[in-house]
Amino acid sequence: MAYDSTTMNLPSSSSLKYLLTIETTCDETAAAVITDGLEVRSSVVSSQAKLHEKFAGVVPEIAARAHLESILPVLDETVKSAGISLAQIDAIAVATTPGLAGSLLVGLIAAKTLAVVLRKPLLAVNHLHAHIYACQMSAGRNVFPCVGLIVSGGHTSLYRCAGPSEFEFLGGTIDDAAGEAFDKVAAMLGLSYPGGPSISAAALTGNPKAYTFPRGLAGKQRPFDFSFSGLKTAVRYAICGPGKPLESAAPLTPQQVADLAASFQAAVVDSIADKTMRALRETRLRQLCVGGGVAANAALRERLKRETSKIGVALEIAPLEMCTDNAIMGAIAWERYHAGKFETLELDITPGLVRG
Repeated sequence: MAYDSTTMNLPSSSSLKYLLTIETTCDETAAAVITDGLEVRSSVVSSQAKLHEKFAGVVPEIAARAHLESILPVLDETVKSAGISLAQIDAIAVATTPGLAGSLLVGLIAAKTLAVVLRKPLLAVNHLHAHIYACQMSAGRNVFPCVGLIVSGGHTSLYRCAGPSEFEFLGGTIDDAAGEAFDKVAAMLGLSYPGGPSISAAALTGNPKAYTFPRGLAGKQRPFDFSFSGLKTAVRYAICGPGKPLESAAPLTPQQVADLAASFQAAVVDSIADKTMRALRETRLRQLCVGGGVAANAALRERLKRETSKIGVALEIAPLEMCTDNAIMGAIAWERYHAGKFETLELDITPGLVRG
């Protein structure tokens, strides 16, 4: 019998349900088992950071191959750690957008295969929306409506979130995302990959006013869009001068590295905080939810705490372990499950950013 969403094996309304979530959008292979009461029964993440370290960034082909090697062991460990059998899974959810095409395909094929074999519902997850839902998972309460801010290696985006299934795109990066800029600037400064933690550590002993760096798109024309490419270039010019290769620059002293890191980080934090507060003012929403890998940055977290406290806005930032890519945030698929929004085997990936 062909796979048909109308003839799937759905559990009775009174039984406890288990959702298997799969995340392979970039360079982490992750899976989790989450109950319909949002209890996390297991969560497994296989990182590829060491594979990409020497390139100072994620190499798509390497990422896809690593997912192929990791997906079955990760799924096996996830189900076993949950203390259930594969047959007890009631639905399979997979992140299909946005992300790297090869990486996304590995997760999607695994999810489709499980859905067919187990005859269970297949659910699609928007990776960016899931980052905001991570805040609901950690808060243990309804956080909607809210302004949603996602700050990661590939995305810097603002949303008006009327509900867990209603996301209105307000604006986002037009070039480098914040996390990508951190990685590239860290490489210029001779700091380790990933760049976020290494720049944050170096900035602790630096002067954030030592260098005057631009705050991209600071005007009113594009109030919710971000640009970090010019900032990255300004850091390069501060190191070696315009039109000169980095190799020609004199070696930086430890204090120069610290000052450059602190000044760069201050420019990123200013840009993100200013546009986020503008979004709160214009939408008049009283809740801000923040997710994504760069949301782990201590300077950004402290700035957002101060700014939201001044205007009486509730702030929920995903805990550190849920800022980087993980499958727990795929629990947002329960919203689609309860709405009966199941997918067919025609489900495909959408690698680019979906503005919605």
